Amino acid sequence: MGKVSIKSEHEEYLQANRREQEEQATIPHAVSARYDRRIGRVVVGLNNGLEISFSPRNAQGLETATWAQLREIEIYPTGSGLHFPALDADLYIPALLEGFFGSKRWMAGRLGATGGRSRSAAKVSAARKNGKAGGRPRKIATAAVVGGS
Repeated sequence: MGKVSIKSEHEEYLQANRREQEEQATIPHAVSARYDRRIGRVVVGLNNGLEISFSPRNAQGLETATWAQLREIEIYPTGSGLHFPALDADLYIPALLEGFFGSKRWMAGRLGATGGRSRSAAKVSAARKNGKAGGRPRKIATAAVVGGS
């Protein structure tokens, strides 16, 4: 078994740090975060000068939060995420930038709810047609027949 030199381990460590610094310089990350009560949005400042904001109602874990719970926002040391201590909720910055405000399951539920509320011409037409036909069929209660003498 060969010896691993301390110098090569140190060089690998330095290379890894350089790669991390290069990545940090090219990937947007949070440098500031606050809840703006006036507009009801979380505002995140990024290292590239861009500022994004979103409604807490659209983010998993923040949907029912009060302004007092949103008052304190911590930024991960790497800038890759936000932590809301009062709610024990975390949001990942790259996912926010891609438009994902929660898990796939949570997002699918939100999209399904939105779709159910939609008022497309086809949906309105189908509802009218169904209404003219008497609406939804009523559920018929079936009585259990008990055998007896």
